[in-house]
Amino acid sequence: MQEYRIWECLVCGWVYDESKGAPEDGIAPGTRWEDVPKDWQCPECGVGKDDFEMIEVRRIAMAADNAAAAESPDKPLPSPVAASSDVDFSRAPVVIIGTGLAGYHLAKELRKLDQTTPLIMISADDGAHYSKPQLSTAFHKQRSPLQLVSNTAREMAETLNAQILTFTRVTAMDTASRVLTMRAGAHDQQLHYGKLVLAMGSDPVEIPMAGSAAGCAYSINDLQDFQRFYTGIAGARSVLVIGGGLIGCEYANDLIQAGFDVHVVEPQTQLLGSLIPPAAGDLVQNALTRAGVHFHLGTTVKNLDHAAGSVRVELADGSQLQVDRVISAIGVRPRVDLAQHAGVRTTRGIVTDRYLATSAEQVFALGDCADVDGHNLCYIAPLLAGARALAQTLAGSPTPVHYGNMPVSIKTTLCPVTVSPPPCNADGQWQYERSDSQGVIARFIASDGQLQGFALAGDACKQAPAFSEQTAPIMQN
Repeated sequence: MQEYRIWECLVCGWVYDESKGAPEDGIAPGTRWEDVPKDWQCPECGVGKDDFEMIEVRRIAMAADNAAAAESPDKPLPSPVAASSDVDFSRAPVVIIGTGLAGYHLAKELRKLDQTTPLIMISADDGAHYSKPQLSTAFHKQRSPLQLVSNTAREMAETLNAQILTFTRVTAMDTASRVLTMRAGAHDQQLHYGKLVLAMGSDPVEIPMAGSAAGCAYSINDLQDFQRFYTGIAGARSVLVIGGGLIGCEYANDLIQAGFDVHVVEPQTQLLGSLIPPAAGDLVQNALTRAGVHFHLGTTVKNLDHAAGSVRVELADGSQLQVDRVISAIGVRPRVDLAQHAGVRTTRGIVTDRYLATSAEQVFALGDCADVDGHNLCYIAPLLAGARALAQTLAGSPTPVHYGNMPVSIKTTLCPVTVSPPPCNADGQWQYERSDSQGVIARFIASDGQLQGFALAGDACKQAPAFSEQTAPIMQN
């Protein structure tokens, strides 16, 4: 009998054990990974099968070892393999600025290929490893910030055989001499690098608002932000979410199922307007409305004022709301300031070629902060593809990244959405194949007849693999 295997999600660390299956998803114990449906998604973060990785754990072999140990108690069980100590400190280090999903995933990929080059990671926070997609599902699943952490920085340092500098900010970089200036507390220090990777992520977009409570809106972009909101929402019953895009809809979906009274304000007249066509947006809105979410579309927030322990909200259309807490979920903007000040070329993001190389020698960019050959995609799939390619390049085998079709799963579980947005300047239009109360199927057909995007909502999401195969890749050549 073939030994059972365990597969781990690259994004959030959730594991699929073939011996146990996933009964909650209708997958019986003993189901082999290759027999799990292609459209199955990680129950924690929503990524597909392609973003899982096998852990070499052989359950039958382990059971045999344990039985042998019981018969021969003097024979010790195999112990975990210790981290390699073969790092060659005479070599200039690879330095990664950022310990989010991009930084840590790159480090893992690099260590598969290169165990000898010194690796240093720099984190502005505590460097904890967690799954960012879980931030917008935590309340419904009743998870605290601490429960979202899969590994501490120390544990990651041991796993990666790396040095991780926490609560440290890079204040300047000299790309000519390859020296970083860092500040930890009140102390400045310098660090020389051989190769540098900017994996600094993005910042929440902030819009100016008037009123005495204007500075009290929470933006949730990382675990520390979530910790502040998690603490601050204690005792609250109602929440206003500013923004009806991907982030705003996910938080509305999460909070309404956690028992909060939720309002959403969105300047467009439909939800997810920059990603999906109107009928799909309407399906999401209807599902969230049935769950109790109150929508205020086609208007904006004008004032936020303190009012007897809560916040009085004045909208541009003249209406008023009273809520306990406010989340700003307008969107994100790539972090480019450090690169700009160092003379590295930037547009919306830090400009790279398909090798993730910037305009500065031996400086690379990855993830939300990178504009890769004209594509600034703040999603998981491009990040994972970039990390795999860049690890090869850093290890000595220059490898360009290629973006195929990379659909995005939006975690509005009350009405799931899978979308492959067409290029920003695509010449074409949405065409509906299906639009009813249970699901929407829409194709974005370019003027030359090519399928350049699709949007699936409701029960139609199960068709995502087939649509992905038909849709043109993001990078055409």
